[in-house]
Amino acid sequence: MKPRDTLLSDLMNGTQNFDVVVVGGGITGAGIAREAAGSGLNTLLVEQKDFAWGTSSRSSKMVHGGLRYLGSGQYGLTRDAVTERQRLMSEAPGLIDPLRFIMPHFQRQFPGPRLFQILLRVYDRIAGFRSRHFLTPGQTMQWVPGLNTDKLTGASGFADAVTDDARLVQRVLAEARKDGAVCLNYVKAVKVLRDSNGHVSGLELQAEDETRTFPVHAPLVINATGVWADRLQQKGSEPEPMHIRPLRGSHLIIPWHKLPVSCSVSLLHPDDKRPVFAFPWAGTTVLGTTDLDHTGNLDHEPRISAEEVEYLLKISGRLFPGAGVSKADVISTWAGVRPVVTASKPTAGPKDPSRESREHEFREYKGMISIAGGKLTTFRLIAREALARGLGGEERLRPASEPVFRPWSGYQRPSAIGHQNWQRLRGFYGSDLEEVLQAGPVKPVEVCAVAGSVPGELLWAEVIWACKQEDVKHLDDLMLRRTRLGLVLPEGGKALLPELKEQCQSALGWDDEQWRSEETRYLSLWRNAYSLPPQTEPGHAF
Repeated sequence: MKPRDTLLSDLMNGTQNFDVVVVGGGITGAGIAREAAGSGLNTLLVEQKDFAWGTSSRSSKMVHGGLRYLGSGQYGLTRDAVTERQRLMSEAPGLIDPLRFIMPHFQRQFPGPRLFQILLRVYDRIAGFRSRHFLTPGQTMQWVPGLNTDKLTGASGFADAVTDDARLVQRVLAEARKDGAVCLNYVKAVKVLRDSNGHVSGLELQAEDETRTFPVHAPLVINATGVWADRLQQKGSEPEPMHIRPLRGSHLIIPWHKLPVSCSVSLLHPDDKRPVFAFPWAGTTVLGTTDLDHTGNLDHEPRISAEEVEYLLKISGRLFPGAGVSKADVISTWAGVRPVVTASKPTAGPKDPSRESREHEFREYKGMISIAGGKLTTFRLIAREALARGLGGEERLRPASEPVFRPWSGYQRPSAIGHQNWQRLRGFYGSDLEEVLQAGPVKPVEVCAVAGSVPGELLWAEVIWACKQEDVKHLDDLMLRRTRLGLVLPEGGKALLPELKEQCQSALGWDDEQWRSEETRYLSLWRNAYSLPPQTEPGHAF
């Protein structure tokens, strides 16, 4: 694969035309690039910031069938999500892994066990296998030690899946590139170009740190920019513009030893009856999520509010009163903004955010397809529908039965790597794994020494591979998305930065001055968007 700078230079010199240009480097855009390039289309993907910078690195990490959407009558969304969930788990184990969910039942609290078991029966029927079971109070405590036993009547269990969303985006992009797609981060789409008949002829683009813009030519542009989807629409000319309602979902990361859960434990929050989870992820425990209107600047990193922190700690106290989780235990936070399509002028005031549909929607106008909404789990289906709309049918697309991820054909596990970590590595990197392990030392980043009780499986070879091969332009790209060191380590991994410099500075090609600048930039960003907010911050009421 050509280096990023070479690809960008070729693009700026106007040496290529494309069949399709995808705008947006989240999971939807990555999926479209994968399907387009895999179908033989000359494909370009551009992302204004880093790959997965937006919602696709800040989701709740769930690859789920949408049980809550089944409860609200969205049967089609649930059916598609369950089917895709099973497909993804079979294609990329180690990247998309099964996770047991437990919903405790308490006296006189909704939903009761009978109703919930009926819902799970339908869920299992859609999936084609049974995962549901009912637990007595004693069995529940075996599954979830430390759970509140006051008025506990039992629990319902079922299966879904969990992933590292930013790594999922990287893996899908890698598959697209193997089929010839050009994928560039930090390149902004400034304007849609149209011919004299108003049909799309390309895009005007601008790379970060460049003052001039440049054109690329293509008859089809697919706008997969999430909460930014309405920006590329031609105001006043499109018959049905996209109206985006940005909704924020925030999370807390707690040390696993402080809240040790081996499954996802869910309860409806007493304040607004929304489902809130505590689940294991990357050696930590995550509490999430919230759901409220986000009114901040969409070009800035979203952050959790003080009110959201209290909201999530309240459900932790309700579920695990003996754990005594407090703000002092929080390692880090993250907040993502969901791109929900809504009516422009509600007749009776805005809907409750949690009642907005999560179904994806399209807008089409003379060669530009805009998408918003939808679930991480169904990215492949959304990608194929977008391309079919833009190409006038599925005839030019590769068969729907072909996998997203190429089958594993790697070598045997090195003795220095344990079985569980080998499964993760295979899922994260697929056919690139041999080259990944040759990029640097096959030894773990010493996370335990820095964070105390947080276990570490990440290898230095992975970190150095990311620096060399995965378009790291800023330190936060590496700390927050190529790896999750900035989320699972105290103070964003500040104590690890000297060793990171020693291992990675050469691979990144940064001199000392640039490294110092990137450290300062990253630590400021982490404090502003991934740490606890100041208590005086004005927030939003639920």
